[in-house]
Order: sequence, then structure tokens, then C-alpha cells
Amino acid sequence: MIRIADEARDATAVVALETTLVAHGFPPGEGVEVGLASEAAVRDAGAVPATVGVIDGDIAVGLSQDELERFDVSARKVGPRDLAAAAVQGVVGATTVGGTLAVCKEVGIRFMATGGLGGVHRGWPTPPDVSADLQALAQTPALVVSSGVKSLLDVPATSELLETLGVPVLGFRTDTVPLFYSAHGGPPVSARVETATDTAAIARAHWQLGGGGLLLVRPPDESLDDVEPLIEQARAAAAAEGVHGQSVTPFVLAFLHRESGGRTLRANRELIVGNARLAGEVAVAAAG
Repeated sequence: MIRIADEARDATAVVALETTLVAHGFPPGEGVEVGLASEAAVRDAGAVPATVGVIDGDIAVGLSQDELERFDVSARKVGPRDLAAAAVQGVVGATTVGGTLAVCKEVGIRFMATGGLGGVHRGWPTPPDVSADLQALAQTPALVVSSGVKSLLDVPATSELLETLGVPVLGFRTDTVPLFYSAHGGPPVSARVETATDTAAIARAHWQLGGGGLLLVRPPDESLDDVEPLIEQARAAAAAEGVHGQSVTPFVLAFLHRESGGRTLRANRELIVGNARLAGEVAVAAAG
């Protein structure tokens, strides 16, 4: 059921990439460009990208460009619980961070890059919504590079839950968890790191001690410190229109991109590609 590209199977430094951001994170057509740019960034770092998605009855680890272009807004959003159904039913399934990590655990990939991790939604327990990304990360011996957690979430609560789950949160040249679009204002990280080599050494030691996942947070290159009011407006609009569950994130992202005049769209693209490059650097350091 799992199909691994030869390049990814044979490489010593591999970085997994998700497909939900390709299908649902950007305006039509732009997600594919970001996906390809992320793959190029991983290669520039000396590692091999393995974009994960469900297609033609297979859970694919490594997609061709033609296959990647099939991941549009019609793709089913696939978390850990959805992988089997999506594969058996033959749909195009865009894997979330959690869905991608479930595949990484099965095939032994130790590094992944994304934009923002899922987590505890604001207002918890109403709604009682906590992303499956967190449990998947805790259970998978992999390091995920992100710019913190998604901007619409409760970042302090997510950090507390990561601590409970035993997931180290490493800050790449930062002492605090970035707030996705903003480099500032988040809770403290569990440890600061300065280089990819140091990060790789900590990850190896964590796994030798029986640990699961680690989160490496990298601040965005361009810090947008005025986005929070727009996020609150986006959440209110989603509630007013009855948007809930897995549909909230793409709704909020589209709202932010529109109301910010494209600034959040540009920042989102840049941080995703930058995270992919850093993940490639850490994967190469770990393989060395």
C-alpha cells in the first residue's frame, strides 16, 4: 500500500513534506509552486525531498510533478485516521502533518518540514478540538521543522500539551516559540539551538533515550506583528458562516491572505520554503 520513490528509498538524508498545504493552504495553483520550491530547497541543502500523499490507491512517499499537480482543492484532507480509507477508496488524499508523520513512522523517515504545526484550538474545550498532529508527533521518532503552530491556535496551550507529551521544542536561534507570522510573543522553548549540527545531535540523543518526536521552531524571516486582529476577525467570520473542523484552517488562511493584501500569503510561502531548507540541513548533519 505504501509506494516509496527509489530516490527516497536509497538516500541517507530524506525530508518528508506534506500535501495539505499544497491542496488547501494557498490559492488555486500556487500550492504546487510552493511544494516544488520546498522540494528544491531540500535539495539545495543536500537532502532528498519525499512529498507524501495518497494517490491512485497508494500512499506515495515521493511524488512526480504531474502527481503533485493533482493535489488541488478537491483533494481529501487526510490525517492519521484517514490514510487507510483514502487509499482503499482510491481518492486523492492530501496528508496533514499528522498524516505525513504516520507514514514517516512506517517507512523510517526522521525529518519533516511544514509551515505550522496543528495544536489546541482557541477556546478549548469549546470546541473540543485538538489536532491529531500532536499525538502523531509524540509517537513518531522524527524531527519536524515549522514556524511554531498555526496562527489561529492557542499557542501557550499547545506548548503545554507538547510538554505533557514529552516533545522537546527547540528554538532555532530563538528563545521563544514564534507565532507563525510573528517572530515574537510566544512561550519559551525547551532549549535553544544555533546550528543544524547541534540540532541533529540533540535529536539523535533524544531517540537513543527512547524519545519520540521533536519540534524545531524557526522564526519567519519577515515578522508580521499586526496580524492578530485579522486572525480574530477570520475566526469570527468562520463561526458566523458555520465553518468548523478541518475546514477552519483553509478558511482562515484565505481570509488572512485577502484582508492583508497578500502579505500573509507571501510570508507563508517564504517560511515554508525556509523551513524545508533548514530541515534538509539538519537531515544532512544527522547523516554525516
